[in-house]
Amino acid sequence: MALTPSTNPLVWIDCEMTGLDPNTDRILSISCYITDHELNLIDKKGYHTIVSTPKSVLDAMGEWCQRTHTANGLVEACLSSSAISAELASTQLLAVHADKMFLMQQPWAPVLKHLHYRILDVSAIKEATRRWCNDDVLTGVPMKKLTHSADEDIRESIEEARYYMGLFRGFNNAQGRGGQDARDDMKSAEGG
Repeated sequence: MALTPSTNPLVWIDCEMTGLDPNTDRILSISCYITDHELNLIDKKGYHTIVSTPKSVLDAMGEWCQRTHTANGLVEACLSSSAISAELASTQLLAVHADKMFLMQQPWAPVLKHLHYRILDVSAIKEATRRWCNDDVLTGVPMKKLTHSADEDIRESIEEARYYMGLFRGFNNAQGRGGQDARDDMKSAEGG
């Protein structure tokens, strides 16, 4: 069955955590944006929250998380009185793979019930680009600041996805047949 075009919106979620084990670590902050199929932000504010986290949990983070989340202000924000509980944050929010694993845990699991099972993973597109594209394409990929802020990470991922969308559209226009040439080349190489 051939793929059909989709004009459905995309939900972008990014989390910052105390580590990478969803069974023992916790979400510290979460941000969410929704774009249309053209990657235009539907709500420029999005949703962002800092989760109240006990100092003992923050002190138990690994060295990388300690350094990064202290430098970007997240540790201090998690200790502030304006941070909200994970339970409240999960009710207000209606990655990718690591983030999804954390969102599968309580109290976040209900969030996933509202999302499609398919994920647009910008990192996977980046890895394919690194392996299969020329240097001209690679040098055009937008640079990330690597602040490890959920809000900034999403905005940078949307910008990167726009770059790849432009490449795909350029490829589609150049091919004219939507990739049929590549499929024909594969059949020839296989002796078909």
